Amino acid sequence: MKSIMVSHYDVFSKESNKGNPAGVVLNGDELTDIEMQEIAFKVGFNETAFPVKSEVSDFKIRFFTPGHEMNLCGHATLATVYALKTNGLLDDKTTFTIETKAGILPIRTSSTTESDLLITMQQASPKFEEFKGSKGSLAKSIGIKESDIDGNIPVLYGSTGTWTLLVPIKKLDSFKKMKPNNKEFLGILKEMPKASVHPFCLETYDSIADMHARHFSSPFSGTIEDAVTGTASGVMGAYYAKYINSNFKEFLNLIVEQGHEIGKDGRVMVQISKNGVSLDVKIAGNAVYVKGFEVLSEN
Repeated sequence: MKSIMVSHYDVFSKESNKGNPAGVVLNGDELTDIEMQEIAFKVGFNETAFPVKSEVSDFKIRFFTPGHEMNLCGHATLATVYALKTNGLLDDKTTFTIETKAGILPIRTSSTTESDLLITMQQASPKFEEFKGSKGSLAKSIGIKESDIDGNIPVLYGSTGTWTLLVPIKKLDSFKKMKPNNKEFLGILKEMPKASVHPFCLETYDSIADMHARHFSSPFSGTIEDAVTGTASGVMGAYYAKYINSNFKEFLNLIVEQGHEIGKDGRVMVQISKNGVSLDVKIAGNAVYVKGFEVLSEN
């Protein structure tokens, strides 16, 4: 038996038990892949992150759901940076790069106090793919009707590091009715069966927010719902810039709200900028330390 210390951080919130929880294990270099997966399963959060040494960046982050390893996770990235920064492991650096399976990404931090530490991460270039499945089956799988889906803009797979299915919804009221059956996603998302499902709309609870969303996990992840998602918010911002407000000039700043329906409301700041024919995507948010706990590894 090996005892592993896990730190619990809540991300996209300054308040404990709001936003999205992530586990961070700071001694990732001492663990095998099997141990990382076992720890993530026992922790049970949507993602647990393991910072490790990198030969090409300041450090590398490995991301694990309870079921499998991920290429990238926005909220677990912010949790890891917050953990390293507040534990004095990044010295006075405010800009650095991280290695992920989605590529090498730049990170920036700014703060007046520890509680105000704002972490900004560049995401991978956005990609979109057509969804060819049944919108009726898709709607049923998340507990709504096909008529709740906005037919004026497309349902698309999108990625800025992790693939999700972006589903535009007409009205905010529909989100309270949603009850995902994640196992059904496998037969509906035939082009990308490991993708998650990300319904969103332009109506919001908070007047300063631009978009509202929920995020339902891949059937392979071992979880049901992600409270407040960084990578999905990033690609959702890119979707907004491409399909809803493509006439913006240089920068587009958005606030995404998420988590209200499960009592975990948080905020993600998204900045979109034009880069030739492509878009650059950055997300930003806060984090808060909640507690540390031990997990026993049997491997």
